Amino acid sequence: MRLLRELAHSRTGDKGDTSNISLIAYDAADYPLLVRWVTAARVKAHFTGIVQGDVVRYELPRLGALNFVLEHALSGGVTRSLALDAHGKSLSSALLSMAIPDTMEETADE
Repeated sequence: MRLLRELAHSRTGDKGDTSNISLIAYDAADYPLLVRWVTAARVKAHFTGIVQGDVVRYELPRLGALNFVLEHALSGGVTRSLALDAHGKSLSSALLSMAIPDTMEETADE
């Protein structure tokens, strides 16, 4: 298992109660691992208790990147939330703490 921070970097943005997280591979050779293991379902599970809505994944293969849109993830948004991180900027760092398998092979831990 490897942490995503070993394979990619990330940025976060927000619009209202929606967070947008990019995940960009350092090396194009690692992009298929990201596509294989960093699914919308796994991202939603990783953010259990934070994301109350859907998670949608967009693939950007020419950039070696994935983009995730997390709906209802910011406790109402910047103008309504009492959270310390109302913009959700720390979510990109939290995503990079997700562990994924080292290979493309399936495991029971999917």
